[in-house]
Amino acid sequence: MTQTITAIPAFSDNYIWAIGSTDNNHLVLVDPGDANVCIEYINTNNLTLIAILITHHHADHTGGINALVNFNKSMDKKLTIYGPAKENIPQCECPLNENDIVNIKELDLTLRVIDLPGHTLGHIAYVNSNNSTENNTNILFCGDTLFSGGCGRLFEGSAEQMFTSLNKLSSLADNTQVYCAHEYTLANLTFALAVEPNNQELIAYYQHVSQLRQQNKASIPSIIHREKQINPFLRAHSAEIKINAQKYAAKALTNNIDVFATIRQWKDTF
Repeated sequence: MTQTITAIPAFSDNYIWAIGSTDNNHLVLVDPGDANVCIEYINTNNLTLIAILITHHHADHTGGINALVNFNKSMDKKLTIYGPAKENIPQCECPLNENDIVNIKELDLTLRVIDLPGHTLGHIAYVNSNNSTENNTNILFCGDTLFSGGCGRLFEGSAEQMFTSLNKLSSLADNTQVYCAHEYTLANLTFALAVEPNNQELIAYYQHVSQLRQQNKASIPSIIHREKQINPFLRAHSAEIKINAQKYAAKALTNNIDVFATIRQWKDTF
C-alpha cells in the first residue's frame, strides 16, 4: 500500500496535510484548523476520515476538530483523535509522548512521536520509517517547530528547548520530507540571507522558491538535507552566522545555543 500526502490550504498560509492511500478511500488529517476546507476535500474526493493527528494546541491547528467529529458522527463513522499528552487537545482520546507509536492500519502507516518543546511546551511531531510513500522517503509532520528556512516562535518554551528540539529533527535521515504547517518559506529565506549572505546553497534555494511562489506553487515539503544546508536555525555552528549574530547582539556569544537564541530574537523583529 502506498500513502499519498496532499496539502489542503487554509487561512492565509496554513497547510492541513491529508494522508491517504492509492488503495482505498481512508483519510487522516494533520492539524485541521479549518473544518470547512477539510469537509469540502472529503466530499469532493469521496473519502472517509478515520483519524486526526495534532501537533500542538494552537487554534489554527485544532479549530476544526469539533466540527469534524460532528461531521463523522452525522454519518455514524468513527474518528480517532491523536495529540500531545502535555497539552489540552479537544476530544483527544489518544494522548502521546516521546517514542509512542501511532499505527493507522487502514493506511499501513506507522508513525513515531517526537517531543519538541519550544514553540509550545507540549509540541510533538510524527515521523515514519519503513513505510511505502509516494517517493519512497521518510515523512515528518512537524507542525510549527521546523519550517523551511526557519523555525517557530518561542511562545512557551525556551531557546535551549527549541535548539534541542531542532537538533532532534536535523538528526533524522537526510531524505526525510518535512511537512510543516505554514507557507513561510520566502520570508524565512529573506531573513536567512541577512544572517548568512554568502551561503551559496541558500542563495540558489531563495531563487528557486521565489520562482515557485511567483507561480503560486507550494514550497513545502522540504527535506532535512536541504534544511541543514540553508536553515540558519539548524546552522548555529556556522562561522558566518556566529559573526553576524554577535554583531546584532553587540556582544560575544560563547556557544551555539546563544547564537541560536540571538538569531531567534533577531527574526522576531526582522
